[in-house]
Amino acid sequence: MDESAAQTRVEWHEWGPDAFELAAEEGKPILLSLSATWCSHCHEMDRETYDEPRIAANVNDGFVPVRVDVDRNPRVRDRYNMGGFPSNVFLTPDGEVLTGSGYLGEDGMRQVIDSVRRMWDEKGAAAGRVPRSVQDNDTPAGELTEDIEIQLLGQIRESYDERNGGWGSAEKFPMPRTIEFALKREQEQALRSLNAVSANLLDDYAGGFFRFAANPDWSGTHHEKLLDTNASLLRAFANAYLYTGKDEYRQPAEATVDYLTGTLWNGDAFGGGQAAGAGASYYTAEPSDRESAETPTVDETAFADWNALAVDALLTYHAYTDDETARRYAERTLDYLTAELVDDGVVTHFRADDGTEGEAGLLVDHARVLSALTRAREVLGADTLDTAQAVADHAIDTLLVGDSFVDGPREGLGLLDRPLRPLDGNVEFADALLDLALLTGEDEYREVAADALAAFAGAADRFGVRIAAYGSAVSRLLYDPLVIAVTDEPGSDLHRAALRMADHEKVVVPNATGYAESGAAYVVRGESVADPAYDPETLSRRVSDAME
Repeated sequence: MDESAAQTRVEWHEWGPDAFELAAEEGKPILLSLSATWCSHCHEMDRETYDEPRIAANVNDGFVPVRVDVDRNPRVRDRYNMGGFPSNVFLTPDGEVLTGSGYLGEDGMRQVIDSVRRMWDEKGAAAGRVPRSVQDNDTPAGELTEDIEIQLLGQIRESYDERNGGWGSAEKFPMPRTIEFALKREQEQALRSLNAVSANLLDDYAGGFFRFAANPDWSGTHHEKLLDTNASLLRAFANAYLYTGKDEYRQPAEATVDYLTGTLWNGDAFGGGQAAGAGASYYTAEPSDRESAETPTVDETAFADWNALAVDALLTYHAYTDDETARRYAERTLDYLTAELVDDGVVTHFRADDGTEGEAGLLVDHARVLSALTRAREVLGADTLDTAQAVADHAIDTLLVGDSFVDGPREGLGLLDRPLRPLDGNVEFADALLDLALLTGEDEYREVAADALAAFAGAADRFGVRIAAYGSAVSRLLYDPLVIAVTDEPGSDLHRAALRMADHEKVVVPNATGYAESGAAYVVRGESVADPAYDPETLSRRVSDAME
C-alpha cells in the first residue's frame, strides 16, 4: 500500500482476497482508489477529501475501501483506470464496475457516494458492468503493408503543433517513442519537439524531466519525474545526437544520466521516480530558495520494466559517446535485473525491501527486459542471449493467445482473469523479438513478431501518433532492418563505428560468425550482404549504399 493511505481517515484494505471476501460477506460495494506515490492530485485528494471525517466515515461504513499503487499493480491499473490518477472506481464484490471518476472534491464525492448507494440498493450486483476493453478480445487483424507506415507518418504531419512543437492541441506529453519514429521519417518535427521538451520539461537546477505540461504551449508543468519518462527521453535525445552530432541533444542526455545516477539510484538499481506532492514548492521556488524548500521524495522501488528501459537508454547513450558512467550503471542495473528479478526466464515486476513483490510474467516486463538484454549484446558484446531467449520463450509460451499477446497471467481477482491485449505491449515485444531474431539467427522469433503485429493491422488506419512505434516495427519487418555484422571484438574501432552509423533502428552484431573475413564489418539487408569493410570510412560508404 502506498504511503498516502496512512494520511487519511479511510480504513484502506490491500487489493487481495480478504477485501473481496469481506465485500461479498457484508454485501457492500468496493471503492477502489488508484493512486501513485508521485501523483500530486492523489495526495491532494487524500488531504481534501478522504481525510474529511464525514466522507471517511461514509466510505468506511458503506463500502470496502481498497487502495492500489498503480505502478506496483499495472494489470489492476489498466483494467480500472478512469483516464488518469487518482481514479476512484466503485465495484461489485465480483470486481465489475458500477461507476468511476477521476479527482473528486468533498461535494463531488458526497454526490457520487449517494448515487452509488441508490444504485446498489435498487439493482445490487446486477448494476455492474465489464469494460469494453476486456469484453471482446478479438483483435482487428489485417495485412502488414507499406501503407501502415505511410498512414502513421501522415498522422504525425497532420497533428504536429507548428507553433509550439510536439503533437496535439491539448496537454503536452513528450512522446519519446513518437519522436524516435519521426527522427528517421520527419526529422525536423522530431528535433523541434525535443527542443520544446528540453526547454519546458527539463529541470535545469535539479536535473531530470518532468512528466508533462497541462497546456498546449507547454505551460502548466506537472512536476513529478518518473523513471520511465526520463529513461525514454534519454534514449530519444541520444538518438537525436546520433543523427545530428549536436550538443543541444547530447547535453540534455548527459544531464539525464546525471539525474538517474545521482537522484534515482537506490544502491542496486533505479527507483521509480520523484514525487511532486509536498515538494512541489521546491520546483516553483527560485534556485536561491531551493535549499530551504522541501526536497521531493523518491520512490526507491526498482521496477523491472522501467529499469530495463534505463539499461537500454544508458547503453544507447554509451554507444554514441563512450560515456563510462552510463556504461557502468547500465551494467550494474542489468546485473540486478538478472540476479533479482529474472528467474529461469520469468520476470518479476518488483521486489521491495519490505518483502513485498509484484506479479511475475507480465508482458511489458518481458518486452523491456528482452530489449535491455539484446542492447547489452549489441553494445557490450555481453553474454546475454541465453537469458534473452529464456525471457522471450516464457512470454511466448504463457502469454501468446492466438496470434497476439495478453498483458499477463489470465488469473486473479476482479477483472484480472479476463485477457487484455495491449497494443503498445505487443508492439514493444514484437520489436524486441525482431532484434532477438537477428542476433540469434532464430527466425521463429521474427515469425511470432509478424503475427503479433498483423493481429492489429486491421485498425492501423485509426492509430494515433502515440502508437507511431507500430509503424517503426512494421517497417523493420517489411523492409529488413539494417544489420551490421562485425567479426571483431566488442569495443574495437570498427565495432564502435558500427554502433554510430546513423540509423537508430539498425542492429549491430559483435563477434559475428559465419563470415569469411575476421576484423571486418558486413552490411546486411535481408539476403543482401555487402563486401567487407575493414575501417570506419569504408563501413560508412557501405551503409550509405545499403540505405539508398
